[in-house]
Amino acid sequence: MLAAGLALSLPAHAFDWSGILKDVTSQPASETATTSRVDALSTAEINSGLKEALTRGADAAVAQLGQKDGFFGNDALKIPLPPGLQKAEKAMRMFGMGKQADELVLSMNRAAEAAVPEAKPLLVNAVKAMTLEDAKGILTGGKTSATDFFRRKTEAKLAERFAPIVKANTDKLGLAQQYNQYAGMAAQFNLVDKKQANVERYVTQQALDRLYTLIGEKEAAIRANPMQAGSDLLKKVFGAVGGK
Repeated sequence: MLAAGLALSLPAHAFDWSGILKDVTSQPASETATTSRVDALSTAEINSGLKEALTRGADAAVAQLGQKDGFFGNDALKIPLPPGLQKAEKAMRMFGMGKQADELVLSMNRAAEAAVPEAKPLLVNAVKAMTLEDAKGILTGGKTSATDFFRRKTEAKLAERFAPIVKANTDKLGLAQQYNQYAGMAAQFNLVDKKQANVERYVTQQALDRLYTLIGEKEAAIRANPMQAGSDLLKKVFGAVGGK
C-alpha cells in the first residue's frame, strides 16, 4: 500500500542567474537613455550576446540538475510525493512502510536526474534558432524573458523526451505501479490532481519546472548585475539595458 503515502510541499529554488537583462520598466526615468544604448548595439552584438548568455544559463542548469543528487541532494529542488498523498504517506510510515515511501521518492528524483541531460541539445537548438526579433524582445523584456522563450520553444518536446527516461527509471522499482494505482484512486476523489496521478507525468513536469526555475533565477541575476556576467560582450549587451 505504498502510494498511500506521498506528499510534501513543492520546493522552490533559486539558481544564480545574475540577471540576463535588467527590467527596463523598472527604470522609467532612464528609459530614453536605455533605448539609446540598446540602439547603439549592432545586431550582431545583440544576437551573439543573447545566445552566449542563454547557452551559459542552460549549460549551468543542466549540469547542476543532471548529476547524482542534483535533485535528491538539494532540499530546495528535491521532488516530493504529491501533497494530496500526504495522509497516505503518514499512514504508511505508521504501519512500518516508511522505507518503501523513501525508496519511491529516491527513484523519482533519480529518474529526473537521468532525464535532465536530454534537455541540453533542445535548449541549444532553441538558441541557434533564435531570430533577431526574438533577441530584441528578450533583451528589453522582463526578468525572465529568456527563460519564457526557452519554455515556449522547448517544454513540449522536452516532456516527450523526459517521459520514457523517467518511466524506465521508475519502473525499476515496483512501487511505481502502486503509485499510479493509489494516486489514480485519489484523483477520482479530487485528492490528487489528475496530472499527478501518473508517476511519469508527475516527475516529468516537476523536473521541467525546476529546470526552468534554475534558468530563470540565473537570468534574473545577470539582469541585476551585468558587470559580473562574464565576457566583455555580455557586459556590453546587458550593461546597455541595465545601465550599469
